[in-house]
Amino acid sequence: MNKTKLLQSMLLASAVAAASFTPQVLAADVPAGTKLADVQEFVRDNGAEPGSLDPQKIEGVPGANLARDLFEGLLNQGRNGDELPGVATDYSTNDDNTIYTFNLRNNAKWSNGDTVTAHDFVFAWQRAVDPATGSPYSWFIEIPGITNASAIIAGEKEPSELGVRAVDDFTFEVTLDAPVAFFAKMVAHTTMFPVHQGTVDAHGDSWTKPENIVTNGAYSLSEWRVNERMVMTRNTNYWNDAETIINKVTHLPIEAVSASLARYRSGELDVGSFPTEQIKPLRAEMGDEIYITPKLCTYYYIMNVQKAPFDDVRVRKALSYAIDRNIITEYITATGQLPAYGLTPEITNNFSPKAPAYAGMTQAERNEAASALLAEAGYSDANPLEMNLLYNTSESHKKIAIAISQMWKQAMPVETTLENQEWKTYLSTRNEGNFSIARAGWCGDYNEASTFLDLLGSGDNDGNYVNQEYIDLMKAAKTMSDPSVNYNRAEEILAEDMPIIPIYQYTGVNLIKPHVGGFAYDNPEGNFYTRDVFIKAD
Repeated sequence: MNKTKLLQSMLLASAVAAASFTPQVLAADVPAGTKLADVQEFVRDNGAEPGSLDPQKIEGVPGANLARDLFEGLLNQGRNGDELPGVATDYSTNDDNTIYTFNLRNNAKWSNGDTVTAHDFVFAWQRAVDPATGSPYSWFIEIPGITNASAIIAGEKEPSELGVRAVDDFTFEVTLDAPVAFFAKMVAHTTMFPVHQGTVDAHGDSWTKPENIVTNGAYSLSEWRVNERMVMTRNTNYWNDAETIINKVTHLPIEAVSASLARYRSGELDVGSFPTEQIKPLRAEMGDEIYITPKLCTYYYIMNVQKAPFDDVRVRKALSYAIDRNIITEYITATGQLPAYGLTPEITNNFSPKAPAYAGMTQAERNEAASALLAEAGYSDANPLEMNLLYNTSESHKKIAIAISQMWKQAMPVETTLENQEWKTYLSTRNEGNFSIARAGWCGDYNEASTFLDLLGSGDNDGNYVNQEYIDLMKAAKTMSDPSVNYNRAEEILAEDMPIIPIYQYTGVNLIKPHVGGFAYDNPEGNFYTRDVFIKAD
């Protein structure tokens, strides 16, 4: 067996030597001499009402933020993106790295006092791939090639045949079809969190209501007022509760950044956001409370390539070329975002994406090419391209949509109708394919290029894009020691087919009160755990 301790500096696809286990901070790390406030309560803006709190049904950042407080997977993620122990204390692999064995701590408890066991993970992972669950993230279990995952999702095998098993109560084993070097990074994702089978069986779709839910994370759900607030209190049965400091955390679903700023100014929020066009006056007013860092996220528009006119690559390319990304990043988002011409962000570990040819053109050249392409596709002033642009309710998304629709109109005969929907409805509309072109964004589930590029293969592919060469490239990349050549070819294909329109690479933008300590604003994936947070005395 090749012993692979959680805190090694790198995960390797080949054999690795044993590494001594070094205890790491798994909760609030309070600097020496810091005086803590008597009241340890934390209130933050969560951006939107979550679509679900069920780990196997969560889709999007709002739900994931909440799930990391309520549940805990095999591993956690450190502030810099490294793996840290969770329910598992360590793991090992077989000689060819196709079998991962996770050793679970025996003091992990559910909020009702039951012990968290390997059987809970078996149940959750099988549930994730079961077509009856309807998980929007079932593909995430498929990505690393867990044995039989694809066949189960396709309805060809039973969920019980998934390549996972409980060796005993505290030993969880996963079998992969081939070695995947980044697999351990994936198990910190919400889809792979355990759920309490007895609670799910007893309450069905209502199991996540405050009166029913059983959790194994640092917090329990005490109140959920839809579109108003979600309140959590410490789970005293959590195995590391003694190192947790925040007693109560309140997540507010604030979709309007102007409202977030107002509530932050009034003292209602400890962490909030703000309209980016106000960055200059806000720097003068509260510069030491503004935190801007690069994020492993890309903002883009997705097109339904099975529907006219987006089944025509000339239309798709024309719309992409005519967007002046520099105007978007310099004057609308205005907080350090980078123009995006590909799907994978530049900060992704171990991959330097090559810019496509159109990125090297001037905007005037791109506009000229866009106009020619649209004319070739049959559109003119007498016959303009008419379409709806869908986005989820947000001042920022609206401003970007207005600017882009004007860019299209100025460069070509295009008439755009803007359509906004609140988060849950928007997700449903996209998932059902009831759109022509829609806003989308993706933040990496782990720090490796496949977390982006797999989206257009077998992942969150709401635009129904299919390219067999692309699919084959991404499948082969999983077992390559250096998959960069496949990743770059995949990006080339996206530039050739243009099923999506990359717009910009995110930065994380937060307002954080000076009394807040431990908030992981600089995590590259935007992940944080309230158990790391503490409130300092004034």
